[in-house]
Amino acid sequence: MSDVKDSNGTELNDGDSVTLIKDLKVKGTSTTLKRGTVMKNLRLTNKDSEVECRNGKTTIVLKTEFLKKA
Repeated sequence: MSDVKDSNGTELNDGDSVTLIKDLKVKGTSTTLKRGTVMKNLRLTNKDSEVECRNGKTTIVLKTEFLKKA
């Protein structure tokens, strides 16, 4: 698996915390994740441009272009 990088080019690893740099609507729900929200304990996926995070009890996939390492 090649390097997974955030919007600033910083390498991301399993278990890192990231901050959202943009308000994001969650598909299939009426939820909006606000800019500045910290997502903890991320997991890398098979795609370099996506990571999995937990938001409450829900697991969501986020694109790395909207994240920066916290």
